[in-house]
Amino acid sequence: MALKEDRSNQNPSKLDSDFTNEEDLKTFSQALKCDTDVPSPTSDDSEFGISLSRVPTITSQSDWKPIYNRTPGRHRHNRLTPNIQERTRGKRSFNDESSWSYSLLHYPLLFITLTWLTILCLIYALVRFSIHISETFIIMKDRKRSALLKRLETAGSYDEYVQIAKQLDVYLGFDDWCHEDKYRYYDWKTLRRLVGRLRMLRNKKMYKELMLVLQGCVKTNFAGIENPIMYAHCYFGTKDLIEEYISEVVQSIDAIIRTDTLSNNHKHIFFKIISRNYGKTALALSGGASFCYNHFGVIKALLENDLLPQIISGTSGGGAIAGLVGTRTNEELLKLLVPGLADKIDLLSSEPMSVWLKRWWKTGAKYDAVKWARSAQWWTMGSTTFKESHERTGKMLNISTVPHDIHSPTILCNEITSPNCCIWSSILASAAVPGILQPVVLMQKSKDGNIVPFSFGNKWRDGSMRTDIPLEALNTYYNVTFSIVSQVNPHVMLWIFKNRGDVGKPIIRKRGKTFRGGFIPSYLENLIKLEIIKWLKLIHEFQLLPNLAESDWSNIFLQRFDGSVTLFPKIEIWDYLYILTDPTKERLTKIISNGEHVAYPKLLFTKNRLLIERAIARGRNLTRRKDRPASPERLGHDEEMKYQQKMEEETLQGIQDDDGGQDDNEDDASIYSNDVDSFYGDAVQDQDYGYKNGFLGIQTSPSVIGSDAESADFDMEEKDRDKEQNKKNI
Repeated sequence: MALKEDRSNQNPSKLDSDFTNEEDLKTFSQALKCDTDVPSPTSDDSEFGISLSRVPTITSQSDWKPIYNRTPGRHRHNRLTPNIQERTRGKRSFNDESSWSYSLLHYPLLFITLTWLTILCLIYALVRFSIHISETFIIMKDRKRSALLKRLETAGSYDEYVQIAKQLDVYLGFDDWCHEDKYRYYDWKTLRRLVGRLRMLRNKKMYKELMLVLQGCVKTNFAGIENPIMYAHCYFGTKDLIEEYISEVVQSIDAIIRTDTLSNNHKHIFFKIISRNYGKTALALSGGASFCYNHFGVIKALLENDLLPQIISGTSGGGAIAGLVGTRTNEELLKLLVPGLADKIDLLSSEPMSVWLKRWWKTGAKYDAVKWARSAQWWTMGSTTFKESHERTGKMLNISTVPHDIHSPTILCNEITSPNCCIWSSILASAAVPGILQPVVLMQKSKDGNIVPFSFGNKWRDGSMRTDIPLEALNTYYNVTFSIVSQVNPHVMLWIFKNRGDVGKPIIRKRGKTFRGGFIPSYLENLIKLEIIKWLKLIHEFQLLPNLAESDWSNIFLQRFDGSVTLFPKIEIWDYLYILTDPTKERLTKIISNGEHVAYPKLLFTKNRLLIERAIARGRNLTRRKDRPASPERLGHDEEMKYQQKMEEETLQGIQDDDGGQDDNEDDASIYSNDVDSFYGDAVQDQDYGYKNGFLGIQTSPSVIGSDAESADFDMEEKDRDKEQNKKNI
């Protein structure tokens, strides 16, 4: 324990800090070698005194060459023992489940399909090359534009980038587009009308009506303002109307926070509702071997402009970067993201060929898991768990892992699903690519501070095999509705093409052009790409591809690799020569700069999104009650409908009072009713219960846009009966 206390005093922002825990590494090594048929201790065993056997896993000499036990029996029933059936469960057997035609034709069909895919890829490369040539020719004809673009690519800071980008927009005439409200890809009429209404309600201090309007419009991609094409028409900027709307929403939220005419209880319910409607923003870092170090530049650009989200996800190599980000504060990270960081990067350190080739022949993996674990402990400040990381930094770290068994579901490790799991073990599991690293055991920290196998000692492997960008899981756990994806997978980078331009990267075109390279080349590019995806789906659906290394490789091209904002760091052809090597200080300097310049065009889009999101979070934090318990779950849907109806009718009555000349200094009627604290007999329960009404979306349009005040008559006797009945129910 003394050793652990000394390690906790290390400075996380210094490169020379040492967080290695040899005891944990020894335990991890034993867990990797442990016989799967022997029960292993878990945290549940020590706590409840229950002995649970580990789930048997595949054991083999190599992932690439499984070993089958020899059985001496000559009888038919002895030719394949149950033990061998269990050991070969990752290998498909079509004798019982497939017809003779499948067994006869599936390999010829696979050969024909792969041949056709090769031809399609060659045609696709020719189309992409023709588009590149046409764009290069257009730039070369305009020397001033070419010079400005070169300055833009080599900008020393974000401020310099913005200045040059504005010059480009003025020179090319793109700034005129920003000043005109009309555009077909967003609802400019609704937005213009809404900006005026928000400003009017805020200036007249009609906070009750203002809250109702905000509840209807503060949503993800409302009126199409988060459509990436709205930021792809110029090098910097979007429609002035969108900027005006975002500014007005933030000012309206701040006005509600500052006002004293509404109670904190009512304001907190309101902020919970619009927080659920608007959702959260997450940063997702893809895998990609040594290409993942480009994430450093992306993170640095976000940090320097205070735009780094609190929710961070990483897979494979991106998981190691995410582990570094999730365990350090923003101030500590800025001190680490320097060229000297190359001295601490030894995950892909080269070994003599005689060493790693011998290991690969014996184990099927080029790298040693224990050595990687020792290196990964610096990235995660020792055996820090997901829960400890969240408590220290406030960030929600997520790392995607895949079970060794191809039929088991994936798991997104975080402080919710695996709070006591050691982050470094999940990083290794997420990076366990077949042939690179053997599947590893996840480790968790017990109450006494020692680590034990997690999930009964099952083994896990590379998360990129199935979920490189786990957007669905992030939405489930954190209500993520907006994602910033840094994508560097080598098999994905080859197919990236935005035919209408990208955020901050308008089309290199002449007047009247709306597609890169023209309509026909852009059409052919999309057509061929969809044709390739179709044949890949057929291979996956009919299981034509064999399971190499006990893994299903057919899904590797069929995942979702993009997000709301997707960053594709520039990868040169010669970069593939260093795909499995760690960078030097000189190369890391260029890599960080590359990541920064890729992030610059996307920062305005990200900033506009986070302005509203952080204003909502600020309102929730300032109005939160410290003694607030969990929401009551005993009330049914009928009671919720009655409660929402009461809120709407009382709101309409309040509107009638306002029209009759209500004094601005008088307390406004809450949009959730005047007697919300007594409606169910418990003020604290009502506070959270209002959020559930907003979550269910029980909201009629008249309450947002206004309606006839005479429809607000309310039967007081019925209200009293409802109150007494609900008190009995509670």
